[in-house]
Amino acid sequence: MTVHRPRAAALAAVLTVAALSLSACGSAGSAKSGDAAKGGAKAAKDATSAADFGGMDALVAAAKKEGKLHVITLPKDWANYGKIMDSFKAKYGIEIEDENPDGSSQDEINAIKSRQGQDRAPDVVDLGSAFALSAAAEGILAPYKVANFDKIADTMKDPNGLRVNDYGGYISIGCDGKKVANCPKTFADLLKPEYKGQVALNGNPTKSGSAFGGVYAAALANGGSLDNIQPGIDFFGKLKQSGNFNPVESTPATIEKGETPISIDWSYLNAGYTDEFKGKGIDWQVSIPSDGSYAQFYNQAINKQAPHPAAARLWQEYLFSAEGQNLFLGGYATPALFDALKKDGTLDATAAAKLPTVEKPFTTFPSQDQITAAKKVVTENWAKAIAG
Repeated sequence: MTVHRPRAAALAAVLTVAALSLSACGSAGSAKSGDAAKGGAKAAKDATSAADFGGMDALVAAAKKEGKLHVITLPKDWANYGKIMDSFKAKYGIEIEDENPDGSSQDEINAIKSRQGQDRAPDVVDLGSAFALSAAAEGILAPYKVANFDKIADTMKDPNGLRVNDYGGYISIGCDGKKVANCPKTFADLLKPEYKGQVALNGNPTKSGSAFGGVYAAALANGGSLDNIQPGIDFFGKLKQSGNFNPVESTPATIEKGETPISIDWSYLNAGYTDEFKGKGIDWQVSIPSDGSYAQFYNQAINKQAPHPAAARLWQEYLFSAEGQNLFLGGYATPALFDALKKDGTLDATAAAKLPTVEKPFTTFPSQDQITAAKKVVTENWAKAIAG
């Protein structure tokens, strides 16, 4: 993501039925990475669960001693991360340094690799599927199972906890009704002459999750499949040739300026803009295209060499607690523990009722091999498709 976190989309082999109700990082603290909890428990950097470290109380104490958490590429208006970070800080008194909030999943991985052993390395990352899978394979992530790990569907996590789905959403079309007479609702609509120079993506699909998801959705709308993303690339090629494609990477700022009145982005971002733009003279309308219904999740993970290993693990515990998951929901994203929260009676029903309507729920997700193959095709063919 550029100004709106164009990171690669996350993979979930299956969305649970309830989740488909969409349709109705800084300097090290005073504690050292090798410090262990009392009683002979493992050092924070080696703990694969809170129990490993001596329990939640010990983990909280160690995290507070470190006093800092270094995150990366988390815009405050992305899936409610601003409120999530503020709430974590208020609850534990741990400072959060959010570096490069407008960066990409690849930027996160690059930071881990280039800063190994440095205090300014990111402690945690929030990665799109293709990037999470590659990071896990490269051995740069730490295995960790949060308290609610067993409640997360097997299809939404690495069995050892190297990466775990945290929240997701659908590709959607956002449109300023004050500047566009008839807002498009499908990919087919986007080719109409009336949208000259107005259709933008949130980033470049070779690096951006939202943009990558947009291309996959366009493929499904134009005869493609999870095994064939090329029709999506061809679609944007046609959009460029017609003059409708706008190369400006869409952000709230470009929308407010009128530069990108039509934006293809995740539903939780576009839906969130509806609230953000109230009172700013922007009538932001959001549609999930019925001809290209596509949804994915992002993945949460810990840097294997996190400079604040206890704070990193406590952050994971918070994100996958009922409080953290409901905060994602408050940002129009579907949390990975949607079903579990509903079953436990801890789901924020009011927030759940505000999720965008989906006419055709997306239930078959790409496999690891399909995502990898699609990423390769986009990397090789995107630039030439929109050249000129």
